Amino acid sequence: MTHETAADVAADTSAFPEPVRNWRRLLLTNEFGLIVLIALFALIFALLNPAFVSRFSLFAMGRNMAIDIVVGFSMMVVIVTGGLNLSVGAIAVCAVMTCGWLLEVVGLPLAPAMVGALGMGAALGWINGVLITRSGIHSFIITLATMSIFFGVMIFLTRAEAFRALPPEMTAFGKAKIGGYVSPLLLVTIAVGLALSFLYRFTAMGRRMLAAGASPAAAELSGVRVNRTFVACHVLSGVLATIAGLMLTARTGAAIPSMAGHLGQDWLLPAFLAPVLGGTLLTGGRVSVLGTFLGGMLVTILSAGLLLMQVGEFWIKAVLGLLLLIAVFADAARRLYLAKRKIA
Repeated sequence: MTHETAADVAADTSAFPEPVRNWRRLLLTNEFGLIVLIALFALIFALLNPAFVSRFSLFAMGRNMAIDIVVGFSMMVVIVTGGLNLSVGAIAVCAVMTCGWLLEVVGLPLAPAMVGALGMGAALGWINGVLITRSGIHSFIITLATMSIFFGVMIFLTRAEAFRALPPEMTAFGKAKIGGYVSPLLLVTIAVGLALSFLYRFTAMGRRMLAAGASPAAAELSGVRVNRTFVACHVLSGVLATIAGLMLTARTGAAIPSMAGHLGQDWLLPAFLAPVLGGTLLTGGRVSVLGTFLGGMLVTILSAGLLLMQVGEFWIKAVLGLLLLIAVFADAARRLYLAKRKIA
């Protein structure tokens, strides 16, 4: 009778047929795990409270899910560089208030006003990127500071007054239903996800972003202008935050200074959870658009299910925070296992 050590098992892994190795690799991916968790929690909540799968509940979850996922995308495109953007919520609020001002005060049509909002989000993201690359200070510190600065300046300029005279077509889009269940906001999110997938898979800019995140020094030697690439990532983050803000404005029917919570902090946990659950490495160099999409779905399903079970909001935040810690540790354990078994 023989006993196999871990080294023996690792050495024998190559003996498995290729289809078996592929299936084992698939079963250990973040995406597969998230699909299982989404199905499991959806089943549990549906059994505990049938209202979870009601027409109204599914529609409401779809709208919230669409926004949570885009918020996750906004953080994901910065995490891929090994950085952070704590000002995601503040940028969104500033951009949306710009849109409301252009619509209500200046009197622009909806399309130019939305373009102006996207420009504001891009500009604020550019400020973050330039400050980070020029100063050499970690993005955590810079974006923590700009989060307060952006929000404070916006409150001063707008006197904390909301813009409620929005075009009816904007609010109608946020309230529309496809087939009675699906919000068109989800279609926007899917389009954004497809665009990001195309960016990272098929464009030189996307490859530069991944290379700069994986190893800035090596990327610089390969001809990648790393600082410019990092700035581009923050600009993209600002644009995505603005899209999420505009989607939330369409849902609520008003541009509100506190729509993302005090200083935009209500968006921080979903912004981190979606990409981290999805497998985007905090150290940079690896991104999973599908994983971030699924991570955002899981966050929304958990939040909605716990609310229906009348769990307090503070407990929901505690559960989501615990989920973030578990995701980080589980991903580290998964990568260690794959490395030891030589199947990654």
